[in-house]
Amino acid sequence: MNTKKLLGSVPTDLLFQALETEKGGVQVYTAALRCALNPDLREEWNKYLEQTKTHVQICTDLIRELGLDPNTETPGRQVVRYLGTSLVKTIELALRCADPQAAQIVAAECVTLAETKDHLNWELIGQLATKSELPDASLLQPAYEQVEEEEDEHLYHTTGWTRELWIQALGMPAVLPPPEEVRDVKTQEEAAQAKKARTKKAAGAR
Repeated sequence: MNTKKLLGSVPTDLLFQALETEKGGVQVYTAALRCALNPDLREEWNKYLEQTKTHVQICTDLIRELGLDPNTETPGRQVVRYLGTSLVKTIELALRCADPQAAQIVAAECVTLAETKDHLNWELIGQLATKSELPDASLLQPAYEQVEEEEDEHLYHTTGWTRELWIQALGMPAVLPPPEEVRDVKTQEEAAQAKKARTKKAAGAR
């Protein structure tokens, strides 16, 4: 095992936050699946749940490879854990108090919020891997390459689902599955193009 460490509290705290975000993501997806009425959405979230479980292991292995203890507590990690717990409680509240369609939208919003933080974590890890002069920063690259594309998919696809479920609830023509999923977008540019294209599809559905 490599016993060297990334120097500085900020880089190491980012790794612990990333691990905690992934662990919280497992809980968020598990709760969200209880709200998933659309079969395509349920299938997508089941896939993302399994991928997120793998991301937990990737983060754990990375932290150990850097000579750090995956169980280390940091203030940032505690905040992330609180956020994840809050999102799960929000989904559970929607299950108890909202109608099923509204609860599905709440779950999609919570997944989007969780994936926004998750996506940011891995974007920053990628920056550390390629541009940082910290010792052993290059060890981050293999983990980043394993996870980054899946995180893009999680965020952009679920954002599309959330938008279209809201549009449907508002009584307007929705595109389901969303174009982000149909086009299997993996970049911000592709997501923007898919969002633009959905306007034409929705207009044709009138």
